[in-house]
Parts: sequence; C-alpha cells; structure tokens
Amino acid sequence: MELSKQEFVVSLTRVSSRGSVTYDDRAIVINGKRRILISGSVHYPRSTPEMWPDLIHKAKDGGLDVIETYVFWNGHEPSPGKFNFEGRYDLVKFIKLVQQAGLYLNLRIGPYICAEWNFGGFPVWLKYVPGMEFRADNQPFKVAMQGFVEKIVNMMKSENLFEPQGGPIIMAQIENEYGPVEWEIGAPGKPYAKWAAEMAVGLDTGVPWIMCKQEDAPDPVIDTCNGFYCENFKPNKPYKPKMWTEVWTAWYTKFGGPVPRRPAEDMAFAVARFIQNNGSFFNYYMYHGGTNFGRTTAGRFIATSYDYDAPLDEYGLLNEPKYGHLRDLHKAIKLSEPALVSSYAKVTWLGKYQEAHVYSSKSGVCAAFLSNYDPTFSVKVTFQNMQYDLPPWSISILPDCRTAVYNTARISSQSSQMKMTPIGGGLSWESYTEETPSADDSDKLSTSGLWEQINVTRDSSDYLWYMTE
Repeated sequence: MELSKQEFVVSLTRVSSRGSVTYDDRAIVINGKRRILISGSVHYPRSTPEMWPDLIHKAKDGGLDVIETYVFWNGHEPSPGKFNFEGRYDLVKFIKLVQQAGLYLNLRIGPYICAEWNFGGFPVWLKYVPGMEFRADNQPFKVAMQGFVEKIVNMMKSENLFEPQGGPIIMAQIENEYGPVEWEIGAPGKPYAKWAAEMAVGLDTGVPWIMCKQEDAPDPVIDTCNGFYCENFKPNKPYKPKMWTEVWTAWYTKFGGPVPRRPAEDMAFAVARFIQNNGSFFNYYMYHGGTNFGRTTAGRFIATSYDYDAPLDEYGLLNEPKYGHLRDLHKAIKLSEPALVSSYAKVTWLGKYQEAHVYSSKSGVCAAFLSNYDPTFSVKVTFQNMQYDLPPWSISILPDCRTAVYNTARISSQSSQMKMTPIGGGLSWESYTEETPSADDSDKLSTSGLWEQINVTRDSSDYLWYMTE
C-alpha cells in the first residue's frame, strides 16, 4: 500500500511539534523528509570523557544515525540546588561530540530512568522532602521533577542543542516504562502520566516527546516499545510512527551468575522483522554498556560491568561478530529506505512458514523482505520468478526486490576474542597502616531495634556499624 500525499499532510496536521522535526504515521520527519532511524544507547556516565569520541565514531561507523542516552538526575543534582555537570557528567560536552560526528541524539530525560542505576536515577535527598511520594500525582514530587526537567531543557536550549536550533536533539523522553506501574496501581497513576506528558510538551522544545511502554500516552506524545522483540507492537494512534526504544542486546550481569549473551543472528532477525512490519525507529539497549563506576549500580548483586553483550564492549572494543553483522544489516536497511518510507508493506505467503513483505511506490522504488519462520529447516522460495535460499529462522533483504544483499542468519564478520596483556613495568605495591575507627558519644545513635540504613547514612556510605551492649 502506497502512502498518498493527502495522508502525509493530514498526519502532519495531527502533530503539535513545531520546527524541523515532526512525525506522521510512517516515520519521524526531519526537515520535511521521512527517515528510517537506527539508534544506539551510550550512557555518558558509564564511560570516561576520553572514551566518548571513539565510542561515538565507532557507533557512526557501525551504521547508526542516532545516539540515545538517559539523563542521570542523582549524578547531576547530588544535593538540592547543587548541580554537577563536570567530568563523566558533562552532558553538554557529550551531546556536542555527538553533533560533531554528524549524528542525532534522543535525550531520555526521565527523570526516573531505571537503567540498573542507583535509585533509578533519583537523588536520595528526594526521600526526605516532606510529603514526598514518588512517581505519583503528588505535589512535592511534581515540583521537584518539573524543576529538574526544566533545568535540563533550558540548558539544552541555551546551548542551541535542539534540532530546530541547529542542534542534534531530535526527540526527548519523559518518564520511563511507567505503563506497568500505572496498570498495577490503577486510577491514581493516570493523572500523573497525563501531567508528565503535558508538562513536557509545554516546555516547547520543538521536537517530539516519547513515552516508552505507555499505552495511554496522550497526544502528541508517541508511545514506544521496549523488549527483546517488538514486531507486533502498534502505537496507540494510527497517526503515530512505530518505534522501538529498547532493543535489548542481552541483559545485565549479576555477581555469581552467568554472563548473558544474545546471538548476533537473533538480534538481526528481531530488527529485520520489526522493519519489515512497518517499524521506522529502533534503538539498541545497549550499543555500548560501559561500567557502573563507584556506587552507581542498583539492585542486588548487579555487577560493576554493564557490558550487556553490546556491539561495543565494556571497554569500547568491537564485539565481533555482533558489531559487524549489525553494521551490514544497517547498510541493507539504508539501501531499502526510499521504498520503506514511501509505502506500507504488502504481505504474501511463500510457503507454510515463509512470507514476503514488499514495499513499492508509484515512482518505481521497491524493497522486499523474505522471511523463513521455520526454526529447523532451510527452504527454497520463489519470489517474482526468482528462487532464494532461506536458512532457518532468518530474513533476507532485497533492496531492489531482486538482489538479496543480506540474510540475518549468514554472518560474514569474523569473531573476536579479547586478550589482555600487561604494558610497561610490573605493578608496585605499597602498604598503609590505617587508624582504628573509634566513636565517642556524639557519634552514636541508640535504639532498641535496627536502624533503617539509608535514613541514617543518607546513602553516603554502604557501611553502618552496630555495637551491642
């Protein structure tokens, strides 16, 4: 089915975004042009500023159009009104490096972010604000949340970082996976979700806002999918594009547990299946996972490494064959982009478990995705009087509806294995004699039971010593 000019114009009139970034039912529209956008998550505090340029350029070389990052409230405002935007938390520097590389940026402000990050990104001092109730229709929380979101948005505006200002930011996210919370608590969650969306849109960024896993995201906010597979996801309105904000490249690592892996073939299959089903934006979570430095990790036994089996490993090295296999997938998708953005897929069955998804337009551009859903057997299919071999559980991409340039199950990239070797001289060791801790009466707190640790330490330490009498 080809999209008509009338449908395109009508869709655009449903969007309140101003400037050069809008959307319609098919895709994000940048400077009047629909785009199939390939994105990857790189969290600036999980790597060092010295690593950022190399990570960003490797992401670009891997075929990405967009870098996606959360904003880390507790890193930026460790105490009320005292802000930190230096070192690993230099958000503006990170975004400007993305811009210098010629990439776009999706700014997921949250400010609740989860991300296996301490307190989900909330600063611990929020807990002690009188009357505070997190992520609810609660005035103290909404005042604090709006204050931080406005702080970030105004900072971006002052640096001209939104796309209508000539910057790289083409979209922003408010809240994070609140839909399941709202479903759990029921009616009380709905006014908060509505308020958060309206507050964000009212900040007049000139770019679309998104809410992931939020089926009731109010217009003009776009609801998006997170997960291992999202091919069957549909946005909550027919005039919104189909977007996948978290393509999980594996999972986080726990101390004492196995290191999670996800095969490159399955990653490629999931993405190709999403695109063949009218998807137009997808983001790898993570593209570079990095390291949970200091005390930033959250949850029980979550490891310091946030490698996530990402295309760029914890140290920023290429994780082959995943990096190369996905890079080749991105090339095939980009070759197909003119057809993808001009029509919806026409689906025909080629066999019991085989399909063809064909995109074509009146101008003559054509792209096809040939799918074999049989998990065990290869099959030979006939498409437009030509035969194609499809391995089990795979998709072949034909950017011209004739030549298969890529198959998700056929890896041409070589595997890599990291080997660490010492450099320079050997390690030197020094010993220290530490003073034995002591406490006087002014340091002591007495109770007939156990103290709640965070209330006592204010999260300044992992340790709380008990003495019994």
